[in-house]
Amino acid sequence: MKMSEENRAVVSRMTEEDVRQLIKRKDDIEEQIKAYYDMLESQAGVGMDGPLVDVEGFPRADVDLYKVRTARHSISCLQNDHKAIMVEIEEALHKLHATAKVTHEQDDTQMESSGQTVETPPPFALVDAVTHGSPAAQAGLHVGDQIMEFGSVNTQNFRNLRDIASVVQHSEGKSLRVGVFRNGQEVHLNLTPQQWSGRGLLGCNIVPLHR
Repeated sequence: MKMSEENRAVVSRMTEEDVRQLIKRKDDIEEQIKAYYDMLESQAGVGMDGPLVDVEGFPRADVDLYKVRTARHSISCLQNDHKAIMVEIEEALHKLHATAKVTHEQDDTQMESSGQTVETPPPFALVDAVTHGSPAAQAGLHVGDQIMEFGSVNTQNFRNLRDIASVVQHSEGKSLRVGVFRNGQEVHLNLTPQQWSGRGLLGCNIVPLHR
């Protein structure tokens, strides 16, 4: 039963490109919303709730009523689209994490069955601070840990720290697989980004490793 579930996960795999396309759609929606808000500000700053009639009940002459109503309606629709795309991104990230985990486990199994040694991937980032009582500390992350895997981010696809920040932002309350190199050994942890008494969702500082 376990293998059949894993196989289904691989068949329905979500690619990193799929996630990037979803994030691009989210960014486009946010840009459109901002443009409409800017337009409303240009109309005497009426915003989403400013009155469109004067004190005598007549339509205001200092604003373009058609533009304002159109912008308000468009913002409402786009905000709904934004909520929907955020849900899609969250689901896509978790599918991507699940696929990466299954693929990693299957690769390890194949390598072990063939008698080959599994080569540890080189780290791409370093943990240089961990706050006591933070999600990172509770997960067992240590200062000096060299990160080889952070959710869907790994040595092959890591470009900059924004990759990790994006995974964290869209995985609040969800467990992430984190692989680190510590004292000459590979260690795997489960880290759940979440609100706590300190800043951010992790409570640690990560810097890129330049090699």
